Amino acid sequence: MGIMQALIGAKSVSKTPTVDYLVVAGGGGGGVNGGGGGAGGMLEASSFAVASGVPLTVTVGAGGAFNTAGNSSVFSSISTVGGGYGGVNGGANVGGTGGSGGGTTQAAQPGGLGTAGQGNNGGAGTSGLNGGGGGGKGQVGATSPSGKGGDGLASSITGASVTYAGGGGGCPSGVGGTGGGGNAGVNATNGLGGGGGYGASGGSGVVVIRYPNTFADPVTVTGSPTVTNTGGFKIYKWTTVGTWSITF
Repeated sequence: MGIMQALIGAKSVSKTPTVDYLVVAGGGGGGVNGGGGGAGGMLEASSFAVASGVPLTVTVGAGGAFNTAGNSSVFSSISTVGGGYGGVNGGANVGGTGGSGGGTTQAAQPGGLGTAGQGNNGGAGTSGLNGGGGGGKGQVGATSPSGKGGDGLASSITGASVTYAGGGGGCPSGVGGTGGGGNAGVNATNGLGGGGGYGASGGSGVVVIRYPNTFADPVTVTGSPTVTNTGGFKIYKWTTVGTWSITF
């Protein structure tokens, strides 16, 4: 009898789980000869209630082209803001607002503003070809002449520690922040939500959810997420840009 009860208890149950989530928006593009792009906004939490039989939206935001903001990522009612663009030398000098703000090139002007809880401000420039770094989830972008992008923040939701949402490096030689931020003149890494280095594109975002593997599989899933079963969790990770869904 005890063995039978153990076998029954090991089966997946159909009750709807609560889920842990990570949602990172697309990073902003860096400005031409200017500031680094800001990282996409990042939100992570546990025990999020989901309803059975209701398709839940999953959107993976694209990174912005140079001097263009990134795009939002979404899971259900959770939405993150795309990274702010980097300021342009001789044009729109001040970095854009976003999940994290873009760096600016205008002397005595602050970088673009980040969104509370999602990221940090971009770094200030000095003048001419000296741009501030884009803000990251874990750190404000550095003021020029360093122009380093702000570092991102690590998450272990996939079972391994990965850093997301680093800011892009400003002109002329700013280093991108950890978490996919692009070095000066270099595109950010896709799938991490980092800001692009000056004159380069931001990286696309990512959505990850997980829940205990004692629960049943979802009824439907679109967007071809990577699915793993490790550490006692079923983990679904979307990196393909677009709008998808999952139904429990």
